[in-house]
Amino acid sequence: MRDQKKAQEIAAERVQLLSPLLADGLDAAKARQIRRQICEVSGLSERTIRRYLAQYRQAGFEGLKPKGKGTQTKEAIPHHLLEQAILLRREVPTRSIAQIIQILEWEKLAEPGQLKRSTLQEKLAEKGYSARHMRMYNDPGVAARRFQRKARNQLWHSDIKYGPYLPIGPGGEKKQVYLVAFLDDATRFVLHAGFYPTMDQRIVEQGFRESIQLYGVPESVYFDNGKQYRTKWMKRTCSKLGIRLLYAKPYSPESTGKVERFNRVVGHFLDEVGLEKPTTLDQLNERLRVWLSECYQHKPHSALGKDQSPEATFRSDDNILRFVGTEQLAQAFLHCEARKVDKSGCISFMGKKYEVGLSFIGCKVDVVYDPSDITEVTIEYEGHAPWTARELVIGERAGKRPTIPDYLGKQSAEHSRLLDAASEQYASRTDVQKTAVSYRRVKKEGASHV
Repeated sequence: MRDQKKAQEIAAERVQLLSPLLADGLDAAKARQIRRQICEVSGLSERTIRRYLAQYRQAGFEGLKPKGKGTQTKEAIPHHLLEQAILLRREVPTRSIAQIIQILEWEKLAEPGQLKRSTLQEKLAEKGYSARHMRMYNDPGVAARRFQRKARNQLWHSDIKYGPYLPIGPGGEKKQVYLVAFLDDATRFVLHAGFYPTMDQRIVEQGFRESIQLYGVPESVYFDNGKQYRTKWMKRTCSKLGIRLLYAKPYSPESTGKVERFNRVVGHFLDEVGLEKPTTLDQLNERLRVWLSECYQHKPHSALGKDQSPEATFRSDDNILRFVGTEQLAQAFLHCEARKVDKSGCISFMGKKYEVGLSFIGCKVDVVYDPSDITEVTIEYEGHAPWTARELVIGERAGKRPTIPDYLGKQSAEHSRLLDAASEQYASRTDVQKTAVSYRRVKKEGASHV
C-alpha cells in the first residue's frame, strides 16, 4: 500500500508533467504537439497522458494520486534487471522505455510482461537515468537566448542575495542578513522584496506566500537550483495551486538573468544605505520599501519601452489575476513529514509529543502542519480520514493506563500451534526412518556376509 507522502509526490510530478497542457487558449493542433513532446520526454503513452489529464480535470490534484495496490512483498524490478536497463540506457541515451523492455525480453533476461513501462520509468528516474537526465548529461551547453513573457503573472523569478551585517545577534553581535525577491517576468515588477536574518526555505516560503496573497497565483515560477527552492515543500505547494515549477539548468546563471540584474540594481541601494548604518532589520526593510518604490517600481525600465515603469506596466496589463481562497492558500503552504507512532500511541515532532492513538502503534503516519503554528497538527494515514492531534500536556499526576485495542492484545489459546506442528513433523520423520532399507540386513546373493 502506498503511503500518503509517496502518493502526493507522484501526484506532484504528474501535475508538473501535465502543466504545458493546462495553459488557456490551446488549440487542438498545439495540444497534440505538446502531448507528443511529453510522451517523448517521459516515455509514457499518449493514452496515459490523456488519462492523467482527464483525472486532473475531474478531481484536481487528488485525482492524480495513485490508487493503492496492496502491500508488495518483493522488489518491483529485480536488481539485476534494473542494472541491465541502466546499461542499455547509457549505451544509447535516446532509447525509449519500450525499447529497453523489448531488448531485455528478447535476450531472455525478463519474462514477457514482467516489466511494466511506468515502473521501469520511475526506477530509472530514481537512479538518475531518465530521458531528461540523459539529455542534461549529454548537453554540451549553449548560450542562453533572451525571452520575455507577454503578460503579467505568466512567469515569476526569485533569488536570494547576501545583504549587509547588522548588530542583531546576541549581545549586539553583527550578523549577515539576506534579501529574498520575487520578480514578474513580463513587467519586471517586484512582487516582494525583504531582508531576513536567516537563509533557509522559510524566508522563500514567506515571500512566495505574500506575493500570491497580494498579486494572485502565477502560471509558472522559475528558480535556480538552490536548496531553499528545490524542496519537496515547493513542489507540493506549486502542485496544489496549479503552478508550473521550473528550475534553471545547473551552472547556468545566465538563465536567471532578470533577477540577477535586479540584484545588481539592489547593490546601489546597499551602497546608499551603508552611509546610514541601520541598526535593526525593520529600519533596513523600511528604507528598502522607500527606495524600491521611488527608485525602481515607478522608474522607466529599458526593457519595457519608453516611459514605461514596472508598476505602471503591471497595473495596466489586462491579463486577469487569479486569486485563491484563504483556506486553499493555507492548505497549499502546509508542510508534511513522516513520523513513527511509539508504544504509547504518540509521536515526537519538533521536540514535542502529540497523541495519535493506540490503534496506530508501530505505524508511520504523515504529519501535516503549519510551520508558524504547531500547537495542533493534522495526521494522515492511508485508509483513514485526516484528523487533528494537539500537543500532549503532561500533568502532575499519572493518568490511567489506556486500554490496548483487542486486536493488538494477546490472543488466548488452549494449545501451542508450534508444538503441534513440530509433533506432526516429528511423526512424519520417524515413519520415513522406519521404512528405510537397511543394507546391513540384505545379504548378497551367493555370499555369507554383506
